[in-house]
Amino acid sequence: MNELTRKCCAHMGSVLALSSGPGHHNWPFSTDPPPSRWNAHPAHWDSPPRWERRDGRLPNPGSFHSLHRSCKDVFPQQIEGVKMILNKTLSSFFKVSHTLHLSAVSPSYYRFHVEHLQSDDYSKDKDAPALIGEMDSSGSLNAHALLHVTERVRARTVFQTQQSQFVTWQFETEYRGNDFTAAVTVANPDVLRESVILVAHFLQSVSSGLVLGGELVYHRGRAEEGGILTLAGQYSRPNWVATLNAGKGGAHASYYHRANKQIQIGVEFEASTRTQETTTSFGYQMELPEANMVFRGMINSRCIIGGVLEKRLTPLPATLIMGAFVNHRGDKLQVGLGIN
Repeated sequence: MNELTRKCCAHMGSVLALSSGPGHHNWPFSTDPPPSRWNAHPAHWDSPPRWERRDGRLPNPGSFHSLHRSCKDVFPQQIEGVKMILNKTLSSFFKVSHTLHLSAVSPSYYRFHVEHLQSDDYSKDKDAPALIGEMDSSGSLNAHALLHVTERVRARTVFQTQQSQFVTWQFETEYRGNDFTAAVTVANPDVLRESVILVAHFLQSVSSGLVLGGELVYHRGRAEEGGILTLAGQYSRPNWVATLNAGKGGAHASYYHRANKQIQIGVEFEASTRTQETTTSFGYQMELPEANMVFRGMINSRCIIGGVLEKRLTPLPATLIMGAFVNHRGDKLQVGLGIN
């Protein structure tokens, strides 16, 4: 793979991470910072729109970045140190939260998070924008705005700063047809340096369970230019979903299965031509409604084993989170405790 392709993959790894939902791509013991909640979309953003056909015709396939979400949600999130999150609902649309994280491995921080979200009910205020902002103790700022321009057109804007410097500015427009979704993203446009990253997504429902599509990434710099094409496919049944993305940048395959109301499992394979690494992971989620508990566990080919237990402290409006991750190959241990 040439140097241009490597740089294009590297750019998209940092920019499109803002588009993906929370997953386990930030493995424990990695140098990457843990994902923050501002990256996640509001719950209704990827929900089926109310105009989805119910007469036997092909449904809308949803967003491209949510193809692997069912599998990723099964895996436990990285947890280390002590974390306390205080949430406060000021109104039916306005919420704020304070996060304090104390760690002996990574720098400790305080984070202030604010949300102004439209109602989850599509019959109310469907045109109201969703505004999400977050600032930490180092002065870094993340801003996220989502808007239903029309019933079929959605727009999204992301700004990210690292202390006093802009890191990412991203604009996305998505159109949802009856049986297809098309989206275009413009990231980090710079007229003076003559650089820009363009990303085009397209998904088409071929049958009631089969979705096909692709992603085209185009990067232009002052002295370089190139693109990467990735093909995607997903086949789903009532209890399982299989997804595959493959292209010049690598491959990403996942399988999600819901065994019953309490147990869900997921298997994921990731291969990168940029880093020349492959990882296979197995995760599971077990829900115990009677005990108000949810347990998520995982093991991967890098000899990392981890688990996170979430316990709702009824009648208090709080959740206790306990987790541990062990890297047998590197002989490392991470233990975390949190209250949300």
